[in-house]
Amino acid sequence: MSKHQTAGRLVCVGIGMTLGSHISPLARSYIEQADVVFVGVSDGLVELWLQRMHADVRSLQPYYAHGKSRMRTYRQMVEAMLVEVRAGRRVCGVFYGHPGVFAWVPHKAIEMARSEGYHARMEPGISAEDCLYADLGIDPGTCGCQHFEASQLLVYRRQIDPSAWLILWQAGLAGDRSLKRFSTGAAYRQVLVDVLARDYPLEHEVIIYQAATLPIGQPRIERTRLQALPGAELSMADTLAIPPARAMELAEDIRVRLEALDAVSEEVVVPV
Repeated sequence: MSKHQTAGRLVCVGIGMTLGSHISPLARSYIEQADVVFVGVSDGLVELWLQRMHADVRSLQPYYAHGKSRMRTYRQMVEAMLVEVRAGRRVCGVFYGHPGVFAWVPHKAIEMARSEGYHARMEPGISAEDCLYADLGIDPGTCGCQHFEASQLLVYRRQIDPSAWLILWQAGLAGDRSLKRFSTGAAYRQVLVDVLARDYPLEHEVIIYQAATLPIGQPRIERTRLQALPGAELSMADTLAIPPARAMELAEDIRVRLEALDAVSEEVVVPV
C-alpha cells in the first residue's frame, strides 16, 4: 500500500443540472464530510447553496480570465485541488451535471492524484444529456444517438449517420481552436451549417437546447431550420439536437444470415 493511502483524498462529484433537486445523497455526504470543497460552477447561487453545507467552499472561477487559454486555467484548477490533497486533506470537487462529461479538470485531477498514490474517485451526477432525453422525449434506443463536440466535428473528418439523432455539444463555440473564447459568431456557425448540409437538407429542423438550472426555470427548446442557424443566439451552454433526416436502411445480407441462423435454431430439439 502506498504511504499516501491514509492521507489526503479526492472525490469529484456531480450535483446535476437543476439546483438542489438533482444531487444524490452520496454526493451530498462527500461535500459535508470534506475538509475543503472546491466549486467548478459559474453560478453564485450554487456557491451560496453549497456554503450552507460546508464552511470552507472555494470557487475555481477566479482562474478564468479574458484572453487566457482555458487549458492553462484548467491546469491551475487541478493544481489548486491537489495542493490540498497533498497537505493530507479530504478534498471534494463539485461540478455541474456529471463530473466526467465535458469536464477535463475532474478527470485530470483524479488521474494525477492516483498517480501520486492518493485515493481518488468520481461520483456521477445527472448530466445535460440525461435532461435532454427527458425534455425532448428522445429514447436513444429507438434509432440510435451520436454525440460530438461541435468544434471537433468541424476540425476532424467524422462520419455522420443521418438516420440517427445527432447531438452537438457546445454549439456556441463551434469552430473555436484558440481555447480562449467563450463563443464564436455567425461566420463560424455558417461553416457548421455547410458541414451538416452534406448530410441534411437546409430546411431540416434542428433544436437548440439548454437544460434548466433552477427548479422554477424552464429548459430552452427552440426549433429552427438548419439554414437559419448562423443567425441564432447560441451560448457555450447550448446544445444542438438534430432529428433523423431519413429512415434506417435494412442490411439485407445480415438479415439473410440471421434468418438462416433462426431456422437452424428452430430445428434443434431440446432433450427432455
